[in-house]
Order: sequence, then structure tokens, then C-alpha cells
Amino acid sequence: MAASQLTHSQIWTAIDRLAARSGLSPSGLAKKAGLDPTTFNKSKRITPDGRARWPSTESVAKSLAATGVSIDAFVKLIVDSSRTVVQAVPLIGFAEAGAGGFFDDGGFPVGKGWDEVAFPAVNDQHAYALEISGDSMKPAYRDGDVILVSPAAPVRRGDRVVVKTKDGEVMVKELKRKTAKTVELQSLNTHHRDRTLAMKDVLWVARIVWASQ
Repeated sequence: MAASQLTHSQIWTAIDRLAARSGLSPSGLAKKAGLDPTTFNKSKRITPDGRARWPSTESVAKSLAATGVSIDAFVKLIVDSSRTVVQAVPLIGFAEAGAGGFFDDGGFPVGKGWDEVAFPAVNDQHAYALEISGDSMKPAYRDGDVILVSPAAPVRRGDRVVVKTKDGEVMVKELKRKTAKTVELQSLNTHHRDRTLAMKDVLWVARIVWASQ
């Protein structure tokens, strides 16, 4: 494929695929490559006057080195869309999830401020991703891990879930038991206490269906 035939979207999609195959968000890939975390953000893909922008050769080279991917393999990510169906999923940092305006009362992503990350397609058009920050969920999840959440997926005992309370608190726990009146949650980190919440105080519970490790 000649360089003149490449489009901006093909290159950015290849970067998204590179991040996804490494279990990273675009910002996680940038950090792993020693770049500014915002290097591959959606907002950086256009210039201030609205024109499409190419990623720098240096940023691509550093990303390939950081992930151990050859240039030949990267070219395949550009031209080969047949191996894996990739879906663009809304992404925000977990620390932001408690702020107002990102979810409706059913736990579906809404509003502005979301980035995007490429994932293998999931059977939920409302699925979204959260990027973990800090070590409060170790050893299950570490700083920079990305979890994929499906509001439409059925929730069962033993599932890891994201829970949002009516007062805006967002937490990741393991579901121990759920009744009409209460939900019992087990902490992923032994240094944090388990929680039992009254269902009247819970806005929504959504299942984690995938996580980068």
C-alpha cells in the first residue's frame, strides 16, 4: 500500500488496534511508549482548525517498540480488517465516573467528555470502558488497566461489577448476593472493606465483561 493511499482514519484505527491487542487504551499505549498520555486522544487527531492530523512517525515508532510489534505487523493492522471485528467503545477514567453527566439513571453512557477505545466487538451497543487509576483495586486491577462494562449483561453472583449509588459514589466490587432489598459486595482488595448497600440507595449495577491484564 503506497503512502499516498493511506487515510488518516486508517492510521488512527491501526493505533487503536495496536492498543487493543496489547490490552491498553490509547492513552495507556501512549504512556507505555513514554509519550504524553494525550498523544493518541481523539481530540489530538484533528488540528484546531478542524483538519485531520497524522500521528508523528516518532510516536508510532515508540509505540511499536513498547509493544514489541514489528512494522510489518503494524501494516497488517492498517490493511487487515477481516481478522477481528473492532468496535469503538466510549472511554473515561474511573476517577471521573462519579461525576455527573456521564451516565443516565439506567447506567448507560451519555453526554460529552468521553474518549474512545477500540475493542473486539461486544453484543451491547451501550458498552463502555473505564481506565483504572491508582492501586486501590490490586491485585485484580492495576493502574492503567481498562475494564469493559456492559450495562445490558445479566448480573450473577461472583461477577465483578461496577456499582453507582444515588449519592454519586462509584465502586468496583465482586457481587456476593443481590436481593430485592440489598446488594452485598466483596472488595477486590483485602485492605478495603466489603459493602452491603440498600437497593433503594443504588442507582445501577453493571457487569464487567472484559479487562486488560
